[in-house]
Amino acid sequence: MNFSKVANLGVVACPGGEKFADDVIAYLKRNYTNKHIKKVELLAKNYGMTKDEVEKKLNFRSDVMDPNISVTEDFYSFKCPEFKIPAKCTRFANGEFKMEIKSTVRGMDVFIIQDVENHYPLDINNDGNKYVLSVADHVFILLTAIDAVMQSGARSVSVVVPVYPFSRQHRRSGREALSASMIGRILEYLGIKKIITLDIHSKEIENSFNRLRMENLHASYQIIKELGKLIDLEKEDLVIVSPDTGATERNKFYATNLEKPLALIYKERDYAKVTGDAKTTNITSMKLLGNVEGKTVFMADDMLGTGGTLIKAMKMLKEAGAKKIICAISLPLFTGNAIANFDEAYKNGYFYRLIGTNAVYHDQSLLDKEWYISASLSDLFARIISRLHQNRPITPIIDNRKIILQLLQKTDLKIKSE
Repeated sequence: MNFSKVANLGVVACPGGEKFADDVIAYLKRNYTNKHIKKVELLAKNYGMTKDEVEKKLNFRSDVMDPNISVTEDFYSFKCPEFKIPAKCTRFANGEFKMEIKSTVRGMDVFIIQDVENHYPLDINNDGNKYVLSVADHVFILLTAIDAVMQSGARSVSVVVPVYPFSRQHRRSGREALSASMIGRILEYLGIKKIITLDIHSKEIENSFNRLRMENLHASYQIIKELGKLIDLEKEDLVIVSPDTGATERNKFYATNLEKPLALIYKERDYAKVTGDAKTTNITSMKLLGNVEGKTVFMADDMLGTGGTLIKAMKMLKEAGAKKIICAISLPLFTGNAIANFDEAYKNGYFYRLIGTNAVYHDQSLLDKEWYISASLSDLFARIISRLHQNRPITPIIDNRKIILQLLQKTDLKIKSE
């Protein structure tokens, strides 16, 4: 691990992903600083030196390795790398975008962060004019950022997109584009070696690349942590419900690790009907397979758009006798009038809490809702970025069953480690 000012790890924040990038960088700095402090303490103990002596030797080594002439002014202290690479995005009057890198990235491992589902007004040119960008706008800004970094001589470039763009366009049933695969091929052509994303909508997408590697992270640890603050996971009469067949594997994971029963909502849909809001869904019938009467229900899904199907499932579970309903969504998009419709559903008593994540940016109008809880994934992404940069294994973080086991053991819960 690099502890010096010459650490060759950098993060570029696209306009949509600026808030998430700043949070990730804050954790990167904290993690690097904490590890540095622990290493200094260990070296001082093992070699019979004072901490100041260790710091001085580390800074001396850093200054020797630094290709610049400048040297450390305070050689008894640790200077954490800034990580964030200054960049400028410009939006032209005709709607074109351009990204400029404002400092050197030559020889660096650069991670470009973009939130393609940030649909809040953004002041792109810092001139007071704000624009609401589409997914396509965010994707093109990402492409221009990649090219700018590549042209600037970076050693490697990785893309961090908590929401993989066009991930629901992964299966062809007629004369239609496979847009999820197309995005991956474009990124491969530009020279991207790794994509870091969260709860990809379909594993089929991972199999559509030639050389590009996708690191698909999961929010289950952070969600269970928040769930444990809401209910007693050991004593609560809890049943895990899969909101549809597509989410069965995800909810089976929770049921297995929490040692709770699993139920399923089976839905039949009219796929010829396109939904535009939460009150008009394409579901023609729903059936509950399992018992929820008098129980607390926990449902998890990967993505929430208009929320119509989820609200309909909540209402059905309430009518089936569920006492309390808690939902978890890894990628809470809240498109259209979704927030207002969840407000109404909450007032009607259809659910107790909804756990989302900060993988998609939302302002205080949602974060201040009594029914909404935001689980932070910034530390998770920071650890993955750090490990990839250091060529360390990331399986212990991606396969998070072990740390979930450790979390639940702290609350004296007994769960299966399989």
